[in-house]
Amino acid sequence: MSRTLFVTTALPYANGSFHIGHIMEYIQADIWVRSMRMSGHTVYFICADDAHGAPIMLKAEKEGLSPDKLVKLYTRERKKYLNGFQIEFDHWHSTNSAENRQLCCDTYYLLKKNGFIETRSIEQFYDPINGMFLADRYIKGECPKCHGKDQFGDSCELCGAIYSPDELIQPYSDLSGTKPIKRFSEHVFFKLSDPNCIKFLKNWVAGKNSSGNFHLQTEVQAKTYEWLGIGKNKSSLKDWDISRDYPYYGIEIPDQPGKYFYVWLDATIGYLSSLKAYCTLKKIDFESLIAPNSNTEQIHFIGKDIIYFHTLFLPAILKFSGRKTPDTLNVHGFITINGEKMSKSRGIGICPMQYLKIGMNPDWIRYYFASKLNHRIEDIDFNFQEFTSRVNGDLIGKYINIASRTSNFITKCFNGVLDYEEETQKILLDDIKHRTNSVRLLIENRNYRYAVREIMNYADHINQNIDTAKPWVLNKATENLKNERNQLQHACSNALAGFKALTVMLCPILPKLTTCIAKNFLKLILILNGKMQVSCLKIYCHSSILWNELIQK
Repeated sequence: MSRTLFVTTALPYANGSFHIGHIMEYIQADIWVRSMRMSGHTVYFICADDAHGAPIMLKAEKEGLSPDKLVKLYTRERKKYLNGFQIEFDHWHSTNSAENRQLCCDTYYLLKKNGFIETRSIEQFYDPINGMFLADRYIKGECPKCHGKDQFGDSCELCGAIYSPDELIQPYSDLSGTKPIKRFSEHVFFKLSDPNCIKFLKNWVAGKNSSGNFHLQTEVQAKTYEWLGIGKNKSSLKDWDISRDYPYYGIEIPDQPGKYFYVWLDATIGYLSSLKAYCTLKKIDFESLIAPNSNTEQIHFIGKDIIYFHTLFLPAILKFSGRKTPDTLNVHGFITINGEKMSKSRGIGICPMQYLKIGMNPDWIRYYFASKLNHRIEDIDFNFQEFTSRVNGDLIGKYINIASRTSNFITKCFNGVLDYEEETQKILLDDIKHRTNSVRLLIENRNYRYAVREIMNYADHINQNIDTAKPWVLNKATENLKNERNQLQHACSNALAGFKALTVMLCPILPKLTTCIAKNFLKLILILNGKMQVSCLKIYCHSSILWNELIQK
């Protein structure tokens, strides 16, 4: 049965270029979207820049730019990253948009009407030197959980803990370096601790979507249960402060002059506003997609560092503003490099743009990530030696090698005509159908690692059959022996049928390579002829220029 899917990735913060973690998440989602489309489903693949908040203000001040100009600077470069890695979003928008301003205000009024908004006076840190209330990111101090130094006022970059600025040890203003004082200020809260909200969240976290799967992975579900107090006496949830004082780069709260929506509120709504902008372009009924009873499935791909916002705030905000709640959160882990945590200061990481600039094929890294990812929240280690081995061993030594070993016999001896033994043809087709369906289901369930394993097992099987048939031996006897000639044609035809099936299975993972093969199969095989190799030092494909030439032709 055909499904309609609204798929997003986490909105990247618009105060810097994409790093390899962004690219991994987008590739993970892109593979899934391509596979679902191959299955005949309708997919709206949407993302946007998260364009508001204190970190952008800080970066803009440091660069001597306005926040608007800083955001536009990074927004302009997004396309070359996405195109470079064959990541095809249907629409890329911004939270700093008319659609998002309108939807945030509409959502606020709906939440207020339904009794989930409350204004109260709270003590807040104030910088006496600069004469301003401090947003969370303008406050730094010692993390109350891991005691890491110089951590932000809302979360720790070292241990990932979420807390309030009041919990920081020895807080200081990041603007002046002075110790802030406390002053009272009116703030707006979403009543996350409301009993009706708690009841809804408990049901949602434990519930399943229309496909019969849980909304959350087991690990995420367990962590969210902790926050909800399941198994304890009561929930640990506090009402969510959704306002920030001027100056703040964001969307002003309509009935609260000088107050702005906290960035996580407008980023949460940003998923919907991005979809709305796309629907306007394509003349699609946006309201029908997000209505509470909509059959459209809402799927989010995110990292494990932001599950708090997506398992609590996102479903609650949507529910009590009268909209559809998420169907599935697909959470992934972090990336390490050769076993070490990524670090700019220590030079540990992979620059996505540099990867492309030195001529590296985007399909290689897509394949490598696919070979590591599964449906669980596990960190991924990018090991250069393993990367090289997988490209050479799997893509070239197994996959491409099948065509390279057999296509020349078909073109030279049989004028490109394929032929199969009648008694084995059905067995071959049934086997291909079974294997392809298995790979399809594994990708649909985000078990990419096992899908890649299945694909390469089939490639091994085909290569073993070639070894058994020995077409190079049969070829020597084809001029005089009809039986050997038939065996040669059948063996090579079977191998190429398998190669075609492998190409279909690899389509979501290797869009550039498989498209090139589909368009230029015979030319491609003649040009490759076993020359495609990867060196450990530069990881450079000798045939990469030929690939590009073929695509241009």
